[in-house]
Amino acid sequence: MAEYLTPLDAGFLGLEDSDQNVSMATGTLAVLEGPMPEHAALAATLAERLGGCPRFGQRLVRHALDLSAPEWVDDPHFDVAHHIGRVAAPAPGGAAELHAVVADVMSWRLDRDRPLWEIWVIGGLSDDRWALLMKVHHCIAGSTAAAHMLTGLSDTGMSHHRPSAAAPPAADRPTHTRPLLDLNPVHWVYNLRGVVELASGLLQPASSPLNGPITSRRRYSAARVPLDGIEQVCRAFEVTVDDVVLAALTESYRDFMIRRGEVPEPDSLRTLVPFSPSSPDAAPTAESRASVLLPRLPVEESNPIRRLLAVRSRLAQAKAGGQRHAARAVISAAGILPVAWSGWAARLFGQLRQRGVVALATNVAGPAEPLQIMGCDVVQVLPVPPIAMQLRAGVSALSYAGDLFIGVLADFEFAAVDELARGLEAAVARLVARSRRRKPLRDWHGLALVRSA
Repeated sequence: MAEYLTPLDAGFLGLEDSDQNVSMATGTLAVLEGPMPEHAALAATLAERLGGCPRFGQRLVRHALDLSAPEWVDDPHFDVAHHIGRVAAPAPGGAAELHAVVADVMSWRLDRDRPLWEIWVIGGLSDDRWALLMKVHHCIAGSTAAAHMLTGLSDTGMSHHRPSAAAPPAADRPTHTRPLLDLNPVHWVYNLRGVVELASGLLQPASSPLNGPITSRRRYSAARVPLDGIEQVCRAFEVTVDDVVLAALTESYRDFMIRRGEVPEPDSLRTLVPFSPSSPDAAPTAESRASVLLPRLPVEESNPIRRLLAVRSRLAQAKAGGQRHAARAVISAAGILPVAWSGWAARLFGQLRQRGVVALATNVAGPAEPLQIMGCDVVQVLPVPPIAMQLRAGVSALSYAGDLFIGVLADFEFAAVDELARGLEAAVARLVARSRRRKPLRDWHGLALVRSA
């Protein structure tokens, strides 16, 4: 049975078509400790473990005039060796040199004449370390699926884990159990309000070096913070991990603006936050992957705790306002349009000179237990988000084995990636310190208050 791209996944191709400098590949960087295996043995092991992912042996075929959706077909010339590369980081092989290699690899697009993935083996690192960089097109796997695929490549993962990029058996594929379009007028009004909120968020001007034309080169940096500290903040102030990450991002952006001599104005910073209402173990669907929020970040707030509570409030308002349902409704509507129209709309959207959103932020739950690959300990797992739509910086958080790793990918013209990463670490540390000195209370009206311990 022929398999075609969904409108959402075809839209990722459209975003690339709209800008020659955009690559919609997402990355996962695993840093390993121990002697790097011989390349031939490592390639053979990776090839064996990738065998459970049919998509990794398929390429996309686009039809004339885009009269039907791009189709997945087996690549008769597929050779896994063509997708596993090797590169050495320059001396001294520290974090800066590793991040430069990541930025370089993520700069170029995947070859659409081949299966849309690559794995890069990175040597030359200090402290007896090496790394694997998985680069997968977003139409195969989003950030969550890419993180789960790493588990599938581990020494124990293949025995109990079906890689997320694998095509599900026909019997497991979801079927439509409701009309393609919801005809309830109340739902339409609710979704329309969300669409208006999303559109106004994209079009409302917000002059910033964080948005503008994207070049063909990238910069990358990363932060690492202990999860137990974040969980302590969550308990103390009754917030979520997402709230803490966005509050830290807000502080880092605020400090960046102040260093540039700018005054952090209210409503001057919106961020695009992909949001999935599904459980982490649920199979990914177009609907679950299409939900987004565009909250305003309170960069004008100088107090870390008030800023954290403001983030919590604004995320709740964005969800309650219908934003998360609006994108899903648009994707559902796109499913009944001719493919050529959907592709044209995606390319037009990618070319939109939006000035209202200045950053992308995602948060993914990764493996909770430490992994090994060919007997080497995986000591870090760093996410690498894509950038598009003139968003010059993307921030992605991924939990792994007791730590939260935050990756920052930016256009090369935005030179402050290290500043943002260090600012994220400092902001989380500040919140953790405050959480140890303060206790949450509730007033008679049920509102969260904070007082010194």
